[in-house]
Amino acid sequence: QVQLVESGGGSVQAGGSLRLSCTASGFTTDRACMAWFRQVPGKEREGVATIRTGSGTTEYHASVKGRFTISLDVPKGTHYLLMNDLKPEDTAMYYCAAADWRCLRADDALNDRVYDDWGQGTQVTVSS
Repeated sequence: QVQLVESGGGSVQAGGSLRLSCTASGFTTDRACMAWFRQVPGKEREGVATIRTGSGTTEYHASVKGRFTISLDVPKGTHYLLMNDLKPEDTAMYYCAAADWRCLRADDALNDRVYDDWGQGTQVTVSS
């Protein structure tokens, strides 16, 4: 069992930046991917960014490419999401997640169904 705790959400004006953090504890050695998802009420959860713990390979949703950066600090057991040039449409509850080897399969990197471990969520609100 892996426990994930997020921090760093908040309110910001359009064009601003925020950095989210997610610290993992518990049995983390078999987690192959660490990721960030987001969800707006009434909409499906959306994969934002993921990073492979072994290679550091990253993948992003098209809407955040060039603006968001996911990174991983293995000794600290923490992964981050740096969000720059935030837009009102980025407003959502952001969740960090961890997955086993299934996230390495083609087209599954940002598939929430392969992620078993989830944080409690942190709200990001971007005003225009």
